[in-house]
Amino acid sequence: MSDSESNSSENDEITSEEREKIKQRLSNLSFEELQKMKEEIGSKLYNETIFQTKSQPSKTTFKRANKNRPREMSSKRPVRLENNVIPVKHVLNRDPRFEPMCGTFDKKTFKKDYKFVNDLRKQEKTQLLKQLKETEDKKKIKFVIRRLENQIREEEKKERLEQEERKEKSEIKTKLKAGEKVHFKKRSVKRLEGLISKFEQLKKSNKLQKHLEKRSKKVSAKERKKLNNIS
Repeated sequence: MSDSESNSSENDEITSEEREKIKQRLSNLSFEELQKMKEEIGSKLYNETIFQTKSQPSKTTFKRANKNRPREMSSKRPVRLENNVIPVKHVLNRDPRFEPMCGTFDKKTFKKDYKFVNDLRKQEKTQLLKQLKETEDKKKIKFVIRRLENQIREEEKKERLEQEERKEKSEIKTKLKAGEKVHFKKRSVKRLEGLISKFEQLKKSNKLQKHLEKRSKKVSAKERKKLNNIS
């Protein structure tokens, strides 16, 4: 043992003077209070501090019951430092969406690569419309057709908005190059223009009247709900 280790062990040990002071203070406590304190700090630490007693590990001596019997041996064996275990390769699961090695997300490339999905939806819708004429269970097919129509409409809406945005950016760039004053549209103006474009598209597909009726019913239902809440 080094000098530093021996000094630290000496410093850690409690002196007889300190022990006597602790005993003096404990003498003012009742038996019940002493028991509670003993439970709190643990009987081992309590005994070591007050009575300077350290629990020694019991050593078992193995003997023969008689000379004809085998000697008793401990089943405990020290663990080897090196075990001849075949190492198992750890499989690390990776999510390509958050893996820098897989590159970054490019919206334009993604749209280009998966453009066929919307075409497949249109084909599926055409097939379902044919099936609708022949089948008896029309409710299920109508539901799928309606869902496909919504998906196609939403995709076309996104494409239209992106085209308008590209057009606006191109106009701004041209004006900046020419040294002209650039006017940025307000959000409210963009929203109004979007609604106009939507109505124009619905009119082309002869669905404007149906849309207006549906919208009118929705507004009426909201108004009725408000009146019911007031009353």
